[in-house]
Amino acid sequence: MPEKQKIRVAHVDFFYGERQALYDVSLDFPENRVTALIGPSGCGKSTFLRCLNRMNDLVSSARVKGEILLDGEDINSPRTDVVSLRRRVGMVFQKPNPFPKSVFDNVAYGLRVNGLKKQAALEDAVEQSLRRAAIFEEVKDRLHESALGLSGGQQQRLCIARALAVEPDVLLMDEPASALDPIATQKIEESIHDLKNLLTIIIVTHNMQQAARVSDKTAFFYMGKLIEYDDTGQMFTRPSQKQTEEYITGRFG
Repeated sequence: MPEKQKIRVAHVDFFYGERQALYDVSLDFPENRVTALIGPSGCGKSTFLRCLNRMNDLVSSARVKGEILLDGEDINSPRTDVVSLRRRVGMVFQKPNPFPKSVFDNVAYGLRVNGLKKQAALEDAVEQSLRRAAIFEEVKDRLHESALGLSGGQQQRLCIARALAVEPDVLLMDEPASALDPIATQKIEESIHDLKNLLTIIIVTHNMQQAARVSDKTAFFYMGKLIEYDDTGQMFTRPSQKQTEEYITGRFG
């Protein structure tokens, strides 16, 4: 039975003003799978990731051509509610960015914005999100202390919990472990492995070993173009493009 595609991208070009950053990118993201986006710095990975929940709208000179469908609906349609889109397609950034609030209030923030007021329901949802991000046991006695007092790895998992609280369909992760130590990185990778049962994950990473460990599919970008896209095992053992092989084996990038 063919996999259901959660997001379908067709012939996407992206521009910052006159400068083109993405060229004719087409690929599909299967539901409940982890897809890694790899490639050297400046190749368009993060720009592409931000196209998927219209974060690039925040750049005044940005414009996109082509089609991006989420469950068959065009996210760039004038009828699309961008706030609703970003609830469905959450994002975790490279640098942890907790709010200067308590651990509890960080995770409850999006729930309150969406109208959840009952304290008992908030408490249940916050605990569930923290558990899904594999951090509840570490912070359960510190829920009402400032999130800024957590370690970097804990802050990143808190940001994952905050994104999960509103129950997105897709989670975008832009190098979520690049600034973290190996133990914190391992915990985040374990969370990713568990979370794909709940949602679709798309992760940008510079770490080839991480891509091989956590992803089901891998897309290799270079100079704004999608060079190759395949099952991760295939990409890392028998890539079809010489450029892909040279990047994966460390000959450039």
